[in-house]
Amino acid sequence: MTAIRSRMRRVAAAALVSLGAGLSTAVQAAEPAPASCPALLDHRFPALQDESQQSLCQYAGKVVLVVNTASYCGYTSQYDGLERLYDKYRARGLVVLGFPSNDFKQEPGSNQEIAEFCRSTYGVRFPMFARSTVAGRQANPLFLRLAELSGERPQWNFHKYLIDRSGSKVTSFPSQVSPESRILVGSIEKLLDTQP
Repeated sequence: MTAIRSRMRRVAAAALVSLGAGLSTAVQAAEPAPASCPALLDHRFPALQDESQQSLCQYAGKVVLVVNTASYCGYTSQYDGLERLYDKYRARGLVVLGFPSNDFKQEPGSNQEIAEFCRSTYGVRFPMFARSTVAGRQANPLFLRLAELSGERPQWNFHKYLIDRSGSKVTSFPSQVSPESRILVGSIEKLLDTQP
């Protein structure tokens, strides 16, 4: 009886060690290696829907379109075009990232109100982040860096920054450039066809 118990303990211990190693491997696989994340994307922001911290490193290797958004703006209907872009090109490697901001006094709601508006009014499914500052010296670190690299800060809502797959080249598009304009779509397609 003692021999059976001893063997059962050894089997259980081996199983726990094996399980622990498997969990460790799974956790390591879920975390991107720091070297694989471009400095531009090496930031974490709370998600709009539940404010859970999200690493932008998960978008490394993709073409990224970053947009500052607002619910009560003359350009708010651009959500439709952004969603269509995301649907059309995400399988090829495009991701659209929305950053609501009240910098221009047109996004006064809470994160929950913004999330509900985006979902119910425009069916937004591309990643959105919690409301933050995107203009001026108090801008969040991503927007500070985007402004530095492109030489342009957002002057209004729905300013767009297009980032190449390597995270090293940024092109700026003002608010009046619609998501489905030839100039923006052409730039996206060119970057999608280029490997990092």
